[in-house]
Amino acid sequence: MATRRFCVLYSTTMQAVMPLCLSSWFVSLCFASCLAIAIEFSKQPPHPLPLSHHHHRTPPPPPHLYTPLALLQAMCHGCKCLIGPSMLASDLSCMAAEAQKVVAGGADYLHLDVMDGHFVPNITWGPPVIKHLRKHCPGVFFDCHMMVSNPEQWVEEIKDAGGDQYTFHLESTKDPAALIKQIRATGMKVGVALRPGTPVEDVLPWVDLVDMVLIMTVEPGFGGQKFIENMMPKVAFLREKYPEKDIQVDGGLGPATIEAAAKAGANMIVAGSSVFNAPVPAQVIATLRRSVERLGNGKKEEELTPLPPA
Repeated sequence: MATRRFCVLYSTTMQAVMPLCLSSWFVSLCFASCLAIAIEFSKQPPHPLPLSHHHHRTPPPPPHLYTPLALLQAMCHGCKCLIGPSMLASDLSCMAAEAQKVVAGGADYLHLDVMDGHFVPNITWGPPVIKHLRKHCPGVFFDCHMMVSNPEQWVEEIKDAGGDQYTFHLESTKDPAALIKQIRATGMKVGVALRPGTPVEDVLPWVDLVDMVLIMTVEPGFGGQKFIENMMPKVAFLREKYPEKDIQVDGGLGPATIEAAAKAGANMIVAGSSVFNAPVPAQVIATLRRSVERLGNGKKEEELTPLPPA
C-alpha cells in the first residue's frame, strides 16, 4: 500500500516538474546556441552592403558641416561685396520710389522675389510688375529669385521684362543642366538656390555652370523671418571649394546677423526688412558692406566703406 502511494506521488510530482525542467533546458540550449553564433560572427570581417544600398545611402557631410559655428574661421575671398535689398519688404504701394531710394543709398542690385503660390505658399508678382519697375530703374541690376514650380516656363518672359539674373531653385526642376542652358541662351546670368533642408552636396554638380549659388537662410515664401544661423556651414563649405564664386544669402540678414554670414564667406547679401524699415537705409547698407569687406575680403579699418551720416 505504501509502495503504491509512493508511486502515485512520484508520478504526480514528475508531471508537474518535467515541463519546467524541459523549458529551462530549452532556454539554456537557445542561449548557448546564440552565444556561439555571436562569437563566430565576431571573428568574421564586416560584409559590405549590396551596391543598391550604397547607391541610396546619403554620403557623410563634408568636414565643415561637423564644425561648430563658433569655431568656423573667417573664409577670406576676393569676391566683391554686393548688397541687394529685397523689394518684398518695401512699401509696394510705391515700389518704384522705394527701389530708387535704396539704389541712391548704395544698393548694388535689387532682389525681386517671384512666387507662384505653388512652390511656396505665397504669391507676389510676375513679369508685368518687373517690366514696369524697369522703366523707373534703368541700368539697375535685377536679380530675379524664381520661387516657382515650373521655372522653365518663365525664362523668356523674365528676360523680356528686364531681368538680369535668373535664380531658380534646384528643388523645382528635373533637369538643371537644360534649364541652365535655356537661361544662358537669353543672355541672363544664372543663379541656383537651395532651401534650408536641401543638402549642400546636391548643388555641387552645377556650381561650375552657374554664376551664383544662393543659400536660403529662411524658408522661402515670406519676408521678415528669423535668420537660420546653422546654414552658415553650407556657405563656408562652398566658399572653401569655390573661392571666386558669388555666394548669396537671403533671409533675416541685418546688422545683428551679417557677421555670421560674412565670416562664412557670403559676398552677395540680400536684406529686406532691415534696410527698408531703417530710418536711414544707406547706413544699414554700408554696415552690411563693411562686415563683408572686413571678414570676407580681409580689409583693414581704414580700407572699409565709410559710414554715411545719420
